[in-house]
Amino acid sequence: MVREMAYNFCSSPSSLYQPLCNSVSSSRDIKPRNSKFSCRLTTFPLQLRTSLQVTRVSLQDRIAQEATQDANVQYPDGKRGTSSSKSYVWVNPNSPRASQLKKRSYDTRYASLVKVAELLDSSNPSEEDVCNILSGLGGRMIEQDAVVIINNMSNPETALLALRYFGERLNFDKEVIIYNVTMKVFRKCKDLDKAEKLFEEMLERGVKPDNATFSTILSCARMSNLPDKAVEWFEKMPSFGLSPDDVTYSAMIDAYGRAGDIEKALSLYDRARTEKWRIDAVTFSTLIKIYGMSGNFDGCLNVYEEMKAVGAKPNMVTYNTLLDAMGRAKRPWQAKKIYKEMINNGFTPSFGTYASLLRAYGRARYGEDALIVYREMKEKGIDLTAVLYNTLLAMCADLGYVNEAVEIFEEMKSSGTNPDSWTFSSLITIFSCSAEVSKAENMLNEMLEAGFEPNIFVLTSLIQCYGKSQRTDDVVRTFNQLLELGITPDDRFCGCLLNVMTQTPKEELSKLAECIEKANSKLGFVVKLLIAEKGSEGNFKNEAAELFDSIGSDVKKAFCNCLIDLCVNLDMLERACDLLDLGLKLEIYKDLQSKSSNQWSLHLKSLSLGAALTALHVWINDLSKAVESGENLPALLGINTGHGKHKYSDKGLAGVFESHLKELNAPFHEDPDKVGWFLTTKIAAESWLESRKSKGRLSLSFSSVRIVMSVSFTRVRRPFNSP
Repeated sequence: MVREMAYNFCSSPSSLYQPLCNSVSSSRDIKPRNSKFSCRLTTFPLQLRTSLQVTRVSLQDRIAQEATQDANVQYPDGKRGTSSSKSYVWVNPNSPRASQLKKRSYDTRYASLVKVAELLDSSNPSEEDVCNILSGLGGRMIEQDAVVIINNMSNPETALLALRYFGERLNFDKEVIIYNVTMKVFRKCKDLDKAEKLFEEMLERGVKPDNATFSTILSCARMSNLPDKAVEWFEKMPSFGLSPDDVTYSAMIDAYGRAGDIEKALSLYDRARTEKWRIDAVTFSTLIKIYGMSGNFDGCLNVYEEMKAVGAKPNMVTYNTLLDAMGRAKRPWQAKKIYKEMINNGFTPSFGTYASLLRAYGRARYGEDALIVYREMKEKGIDLTAVLYNTLLAMCADLGYVNEAVEIFEEMKSSGTNPDSWTFSSLITIFSCSAEVSKAENMLNEMLEAGFEPNIFVLTSLIQCYGKSQRTDDVVRTFNQLLELGITPDDRFCGCLLNVMTQTPKEELSKLAECIEKANSKLGFVVKLLIAEKGSEGNFKNEAAELFDSIGSDVKKAFCNCLIDLCVNLDMLERACDLLDLGLKLEIYKDLQSKSSNQWSLHLKSLSLGAALTALHVWINDLSKAVESGENLPALLGINTGHGKHKYSDKGLAGVFESHLKELNAPFHEDPDKVGWFLTTKIAAESWLESRKSKGRLSLSFSSVRIVMSVSFTRVRRPFNSP
């Protein structure tokens, strides 16, 4: 059979390729003594005899072998079709015979078969059209002709018809190969249904599937985003007497990961590292995603480094998956590094890349970086989704980027992207934090016209806005509106009301106390004890302790800060100290003081202004007691206020404390090398404390300090799944 096929190969009259052996008789200049030499001048990978009778073509076996190993095989050309280097014969390129021999090589024939595949891809999926095209091959086809043609096709309909055509006319030595390459066409088109039907046909015809069959159908399921199907087919392999190879196992890391069987995927990955399997970029991307979903962001980076170490090249999916993971990890600096590597490796950012960067920078409040990405997207004409616009606007609200937010909002509307409730919420928050009442109200009206009802976040923003503008009646009206909408006030909403009280004139506090009592009866009772100056010290502390036990840990510090601020505004220093002491006992405040052999420090960064002033008062009294008891002070004493300022104001703790320390004539001076630190020496501190003692240890006075509240709830609360 092989001899006959080889002979047909050499004598086929088809116009698609030149007869291979005509060269021996076509040249009138060739002498009989040179015939052997001229026949050996071939550069194509055919194992020919030196006589006119060609006895064997090794190309066929080579194709069969490679196709069996991998359905993705690149079929033979003039450079890589032989089974050994001995199959090649050197041809002098300067010889006048070289061009003729090149035309007769398998390169030319292979190219002509590829053209046949292209014709089949573009033809109508009918038996008549397919037969008309393939009949041009003549009646002397060989097995690898069929393999080469179908392997280069991408139309599943005509590929199936071509398979039928070849099946009726050829006797295949290894029929599984032609089925594998046909299944490969279905994989290209992500048509798992046709691949499965073809598999059933193989079994009906008695064709035994091999590893290439399963690897092709598995990868088809992966590409079709059907990982459960991939797992199902993988687990069928043993029933056909097949053992998965490392390539198949590597593919299953991806399939198990996508199917949600994380334990199995990671187990295979551990085995892959031990046995040094070859893992593709898609599988590495899935592993990065698995680690990211589980919150193991260091694992994401480790996989990325291992990927580079084994020589696997990241693709766009890898980079985008890794950027997204770093965004959820709130590691924007690593996202920047990975993005730079991506650009240096010649990749052009896609929409997914920009979206991942925006989320990474937006969540971490890297404002300038996020705006750079946004403007680059606009310059390239890349449209943003409503979610990405909302991510930017939420970031602007948190950072106080008022003008930038207005610009983004206008561009969002002009781009045809409809704002949603989160969009309006962010804009109302921004205007509310800036105390721009009319703009906040106008945005609320625009929100209502768009068909969105205000939710608790919007109403919290408005209450904050009216509170900053000391429009107490509007605060009460908005609170009543919330109740009319059937919204139940939560702890954070109550915290906002409590914060508004710290900015409200004393004569109007009772109005807000009524609202707070309706929202939270325990909080309302504690507030009324304060503003009515009723209740003993013990009773007040007990009620406050019960209050803190009843609220969530995420709002305890904010409640305590606001209550102390309210005490300071009402000149109730003893109650402020009681609350600070309670906060320390309940560990609401931690690590306010630190002591070492060289320095004692007071740390105020997490406190509101009123709470910070109260803590300063307590600390100075503690220092006085230490000196009185004969305890040695360290060489340095320091107050750490932090160097931050409120995003919607130029004021912060450092600025207020600088003027307040001067008023107290305290010898603390700002450290030029450490912003937010005020330091003094032991000698200066002892001298100052002694002078206070001689004046009767005067208590600190807060009446001269204009309290500019650094509001705990200035940022309107957003749910944990918000953009």
